[in-house]
Amino acid sequence: MNEDVYKDRLTVEQFEVTRRKATERPFTGKYWNTFDKGSYVCVCCNIELFSSKTKYDAGCGWPSFWDTIDSEKIKTEEDLTLGMKRIEVMCANCDAHLGHVFPDGPEPTGIRYCINSASLDFNSS
Repeated sequence: MNEDVYKDRLTVEQFEVTRRKATERPFTGKYWNTFDKGSYVCVCCNIELFSSKTKYDAGCGWPSFWDTIDSEKIKTEEDLTLGMKRIEVMCANCDAHLGHVFPDGPEPTGIRYCINSASLDFNSS
């Protein structure tokens, strides 16, 4: 999809996060403290990415998940911005920047997907 289409469809914050790889401030996103049952979808293309079943409070101020709904729906790449080595998480369908993944999550995966609320929509079940 053309970037101008995203610019027209998304809020300024959603566009900056998903298309320009910005990060929302911690404890400000609409889903960081949401624990309703349902699924989290990409705000750009509506693909299901995360389930409330794997969401947990990591204390970091962003929605955190210990697994994805389907690992084929996300992709990762090395991110060396901000003077540190991180692994960026993106939507495999539309390349939207979602957040980062870290190896400090709970069992059973030991993974923490630290995701910007601005990159997600929530579908309650």
